[in-house]
Amino acid sequence: MVDQEKNQLGILDTRKALEMAKEQGLDLVEVSPNTDPPVCRFMDYGKFKYQQSKKQQQKKSQHVVHTKEIKLRPFTGEHDLEVKLRHTREFLEKGNKVKVTVVFRGRERRFKEQGEEIIGKMTEGIMDYGVIEREPKHEGHNIVMMLAPKKK
Repeated sequence: MVDQEKNQLGILDTRKALEMAKEQGLDLVEVSPNTDPPVCRFMDYGKFKYQQSKKQQQKKSQHVVHTKEIKLRPFTGEHDLEVKLRHTREFLEKGNKVKVTVVFRGRERRFKEQGEEIIGKMTEGIMDYGVIEREPKHEGHNIVMMLAPKKK
């Protein structure tokens, strides 16, 4: 048996525990039924359920920011770039961050300017929806840029 201040009262008879709970104006709640002997506690059960529901509502109202990734190549076609741009806008409108990566393979590594041009087009296309969180940067064989949604 555990009281409201979490002090252990020891093993009590069920009837006696119910009487004590009634005297204090509290409920007798079985906390751990699978132990031997089962553990019970004095508490205001209505208040407990209310606090639990409030915690659930707080968890539901929190928006988790996910990082989405858009991968491009230096010679990505105009239409494909528009599709990727549309997806990026959708991600930013939903409140997610977007990592834009231009991947260079093999002989494409010679065309860094082409990759920077693609990043420039992406930047122009999302200016109404997001801001650049991390400027475009060469990382190995990639150019990486982070975008964040605009504050409303």
